[in-house]
Amino acid sequence: MAVVLSVSPTVRLSGQVGHDPGHSPYHDIRRGSGPRLVLGYLSGDRGTVPVSITDGVTFGVRYEAWMGKSMSFTAGLAYGQTSRLIVDPFKDDSVRKSGPIDDDVILADLGLQLSLTGAKTFHGFAPFVTTSLGLAFGSRLPGDTSGYQFGTKFTFTPGAGLRWYPGRRVSVQADARLVFWKLRYPINYKTPLSNDGTRVLPLLAPETDWTIHPWVSLGVGWTF
Repeated sequence: MAVVLSVSPTVRLSGQVGHDPGHSPYHDIRRGSGPRLVLGYLSGDRGTVPVSITDGVTFGVRYEAWMGKSMSFTAGLAYGQTSRLIVDPFKDDSVRKSGPIDDDVILADLGLQLSLTGAKTFHGFAPFVTTSLGLAFGSRLPGDTSGYQFGTKFTFTPGAGLRWYPGRRVSVQADARLVFWKLRYPINYKTPLSNDGTRVLPLLAPETDWTIHPWVSLGVGWTF
């Protein structure tokens, strides 16, 4: 019986899945917490009766804390130099609208933010989506005798944005959000109180009205 031994050279198979770490477009995001200074602009609909707060520069601060590989908790506080109109039911229809007048607003919210690239950036960028719940606090205007006050509103704010990381701890963020809140009109808007006998709202019209306010902002943050 003949035994044939075949010896073949060993072939080294090598391969790499993904990118060379030194040249990869993906880089880890530093996951921690920290503040973000934000400057923006709030616009939007004034409502069926145009008395909603809108159209003003906003500035504030946000606190962000990572909760996992892609989710973070956010808390925000912003001050808006906004305005609104006065609609006076005691005046005739042709002259009852006046303004706009300054009516600043404070916006406070708590929310969640989801990084669409997980815990990494792509070429230094990380897109995200966000949603938050909060409150909007209007100013009291002693000169407004129409019976309407903006008061305090519950807010719902979805949005999306893009974050750029020029360094490990520093990030620049641009985002666009939609702020929803509900107006409540006073009952005297349905009462003919003016000399011409007209009403601000028809008798069967709703006394509440949801308005939508686009809010764009730019911010710079630091992660500890």
